[in-house]
Amino acid sequence: MTIKELSVDLETYCEVDLRKSGVYRYAEDDSFEILLLAVSIDNGPVTVYDLTKEELPIEIIQALVDDTVTKWAFNASFERVCLSNWLKKHHSELLSDGFLSPTSWRCSMIWSAYLGLPLSLEGVGAVLKLKDQKLTEGKDLIRYFCLPCKSTKVNGGRTRNLPNHAPDKWAIFIDYNKRDVEVELAIKERLKNFPVPDFVWEEYHQDQIINDQGIGIDINFVKAAIVIDTESKAKIQEELKELTGLENPNSVLQMVGWLREHGVTTDSLNKKAVKELLKTVDDKTAQVLKLRQKAAKSSVSKYNAMMNCVCKDCRARGMFQFYGANRTGRWAGRLVQLQNLPQNHLADLKEARELFKMGDLEVTELLYDTQDTLSQLIRTAFVPNQGKKFIVCDFSAIEARVLFHLAGEKWRSKVFEQGKDIYCMSASQMFGVTVEKHGVNSHLRQKGKLTELGCGYGGSVGALKAMGAIDMGLKEDELQPLVDSWRQANPNIVLFWWDLDRAVKTAVKKLSQTEIHGIQFEATKGMLFITLPSGRKLAYVKPKMGENQFGGESVTYEGTNAAKCWERLESYGPKFVENIVQAISRDILAYSMNQLKEFKIVGHVHDEVIIECDQDQSLEEIASLMGIAPNWIPDINLRADGYECLFYQKD
Repeated sequence: MTIKELSVDLETYCEVDLRKSGVYRYAEDDSFEILLLAVSIDNGPVTVYDLTKEELPIEIIQALVDDTVTKWAFNASFERVCLSNWLKKHHSELLSDGFLSPTSWRCSMIWSAYLGLPLSLEGVGAVLKLKDQKLTEGKDLIRYFCLPCKSTKVNGGRTRNLPNHAPDKWAIFIDYNKRDVEVELAIKERLKNFPVPDFVWEEYHQDQIINDQGIGIDINFVKAAIVIDTESKAKIQEELKELTGLENPNSVLQMVGWLREHGVTTDSLNKKAVKELLKTVDDKTAQVLKLRQKAAKSSVSKYNAMMNCVCKDCRARGMFQFYGANRTGRWAGRLVQLQNLPQNHLADLKEARELFKMGDLEVTELLYDTQDTLSQLIRTAFVPNQGKKFIVCDFSAIEARVLFHLAGEKWRSKVFEQGKDIYCMSASQMFGVTVEKHGVNSHLRQKGKLTELGCGYGGSVGALKAMGAIDMGLKEDELQPLVDSWRQANPNIVLFWWDLDRAVKTAVKKLSQTEIHGIQFEATKGMLFITLPSGRKLAYVKPKMGENQFGGESVTYEGTNAAKCWERLESYGPKFVENIVQAISRDILAYSMNQLKEFKIVGHVHDEVIIECDQDQSLEEIASLMGIAPNWIPDINLRADGYECLFYQKD
């Protein structure tokens, strides 16, 4: 029998917490095993193999390692990595090292995300109203069979539940495993009229290769940082207990009560609330609040996240979720979350790193603010292999370049052509002084950046406030004039917002196709598609005309809200512009990563790529390749800059 396609789903056991470790660390653990494997051959009936008591047929095993056979799964990276480790353990003659090649794998979760649907099998099934839904008993069964259990007298002191401990549950678990593949098959059938383009699958395959390669972790440094953090926070707790007399200064309730006794009323102790309180409280209270803030600093928890997910070869894998932001198709961070690491501003970064690596709190406290420095040093825990280096390269103001290009705001584009910094230029106009990125008035550049990013997508005073304008030192009465002057200086961008708004509304109202600035809009078969210059489409489910919060007309669609609930959302011209600009920026990054595929990409963050390479590799070659404009937007002015380092850092 010639197999063309497999659809698979696994149920596994491991003592490691998958949510904290990620699949790579999970699947390489000695306790890992595959319990059940459900499979459909060429979209036929589903068979479940109970690997606790039977062998997997050789034709299935051979199909798994055969790159001419297409393998489908929902969240396919889990199945691919788990099966890779299972093969290394049980069939090392077929796979002895590395992972199964991702090139023959397809992921129905990515397909769902491409069409703006939820990222869970249960969610997709519900939205598509499939006849067969994911079985709801699954969570309890997974907790029972897939995780270690607590030893009790009732269960005879065992630490794991096996099939023979609950045969009835095991039979239901087999049905659950079978149903997952049936739901995946139903999803594929329902979505077959809206295929994912081949070039997006190629991007997914490169993403999987980057995740497989992982990025090096300096384990000794991380362990030392955790020791210092633990000792430092314990010391702060003792100091707080002494100052306040509280049994648990970490308790918000106890601390709010103590503050009330000292004439300070507040319901919150978050960063923003504490910042306001520090303006008015006495010295002792200020000392207490500052110490408590240090003790509550959560960014250093990333060191523990590294230890949870690092593999046996000291590399962290699986940190990038392809299509994690499914409205635009951008990547999302996982595990250590490279996307939101604190910046580093220490002049003596290398020296600080070496000192903290010694793990001696007394020494570090002589020279540094321990908690703040630990936070700034997080990036430096990522290191290249011995004898290698990192080249970190990123685009300069990529979203601004895309927005100006699309809107035809030519005078802004000239700023880039002349090699000037757009944020510095904006700040110069706003404050009437010269602003240079690393020179005079450089502190004002951030305010220029704030206005550019806050106003580019229709934002007004509220947007500037939300982005921290007041905290940066801007006054309330400065904000509206800034918004007004920005809009007056950028008439083509303002025009672009509302031209695009009309184009989307026309497409939805008339169920027709419209086009503006090289971007196509089409409402068809219950979907609104926005076709980008790259050929990739943004999808909005069940679009229709509705009423916005101000009583005006707006386009609404179904999607996942900020609380990750599925509901009807509303949008309008500037918001669609934001989606489009971020999506095109993402496509440019994907194109650049394809240009750099011969290099070892170990990470990427927003508009930045991290490459591990030989010491003699030139930065100029990387920056030059990254700065090549795609053929689908050839006249955009791109610029990529970078730097070299022996540990990851922010230049």
